[in-house]
Amino acid sequence: MDNFPIFLEIKNKPVLVIGGGDIALRKIKLLIKSKPNLTVVAKNFCEEILDLKDRYSIDIIQKDFHPDDIEFPMIIIAATNNKLLNKQIAQIGGKKKIPVNVVDQPSLCTFTMGSIVERGSLVVSISSSGKAPVLVRQLREKIEMMIPDAYKDLVDLAGSLRDKVKKSIKVNNKRRIFWEKFFDVENIQSFLNQNKTLTKKFNSLLRSMKNNTGEVYLVGAGPGERDLLTIRALHLMQKCDVCIYDNLVSDEVIELVRRDADMIFAGKKRDQHTFSQEKINDLLVKYAKKGKKVLRLKGGDPFIFGRGGEEIESLMSHKINFQVVPGISAANGVAAYAGIPLTHRDYAQSCLFLTGHFKDGKIDFDWPKLITEKQTLVIYMGLLSLPDFIKELVEHGQNKTMPVAVIQSGTTNAQRVIVGNIGSIKRKVVRSKIKSPALVIIGEVVKLRDQLKWFK
Repeated sequence: MDNFPIFLEIKNKPVLVIGGGDIALRKIKLLIKSKPNLTVVAKNFCEEILDLKDRYSIDIIQKDFHPDDIEFPMIIIAATNNKLLNKQIAQIGGKKKIPVNVVDQPSLCTFTMGSIVERGSLVVSISSSGKAPVLVRQLREKIEMMIPDAYKDLVDLAGSLRDKVKKSIKVNNKRRIFWEKFFDVENIQSFLNQNKTLTKKFNSLLRSMKNNTGEVYLVGAGPGERDLLTIRALHLMQKCDVCIYDNLVSDEVIELVRRDADMIFAGKKRDQHTFSQEKINDLLVKYAKKGKKVLRLKGGDPFIFGRGGEEIESLMSHKINFQVVPGISAANGVAAYAGIPLTHRDYAQSCLFLTGHFKDGKIDFDWPKLITEKQTLVIYMGLLSLPDFIKELVEHGQNKTMPVAVIQSGTTNAQRVIVGNIGSIKRKVVRSKIKSPALVIIGEVVKLRDQLKWFK
């Protein structure tokens, strides 16, 4: 983030604009919406600025700019077509530590205003730090279409109800949950359709919140790439009060969790458990009973080697409300990004998902059933146990020429794919210094990678 986004309260505060032409006019029209004590200095003024003078009590000073004109305004807008003058204004503002915006000269600015979408008190500002103004304009056009004008009235309604909610619901966390429910899609649509029932819903919701308990979201974070999250997952990630996440959840996905949520790292590596499963279960129950919305964020899908079933059992035994959001599994996502179809008419008609992580540390499969023609094996968390897998497969008759792929950090920009066969893959993995998280795929379908790879 090149620039820190911030909204300033300038109502009844001194604001100085230097310039009297069309450039200054655009900024003045924007500023007067926030009702500052506005002073404009210029030798000449366009007619529209003079027309605005009396309507908005703008202090017009018609003269050449002088450094003494800058006393102590809250902000300065330099909107002249004289680059040397703009630079002088920026330098004076810098010395006096007053924020300065120099129109169309971002290198001289200490703040910029972005491209704005406004619905009364609801304001969305978009900026690219001057790097892609056309893209910013296109995004603004899309957001303009997404937000109806009636949102202004919806925001005003919410503002008028805030004191009532604050008096009825004393706990901050529960108030936030109330407003999340109030701004439910159905309620918003009801308001936009001018449906009179919204006030009734408000009162009913307010009564129900007095005894409100928490909830747990078991959410699949997908294989790593943030764009592979489901819409439902992202929605709940933005609502949570507490997030308990695993090692397999990528940093890019973690960035999307609500900013002020309490973040708890659960670990869950094969060779390193920050928390036991029992401890995680206890934390989910503990925070939910405090009335919090708890996000249990798991790599891939919560029900594929994610122990989501054990967590649900615990929640149900304590009568805790929960939701489950499936995620794109590591097998599906990582294989696709590696260019390896898990099934193929010519190479594999079945696929087995296996785990290299066992409760007692011992690998124990019905090995002959794994060595089946036209079958793909996918091993989750299989990097550390790969030598044992290879050994057992060979001892039970697997051909050493059977293709194998090991994919590290699949679907992300850090993805690495090592391809070999049963006889060579251990050596290649060691030489390449592959690290977890890594997925192992064994089968003839690995041959298709050279034809189908599209990521890297």
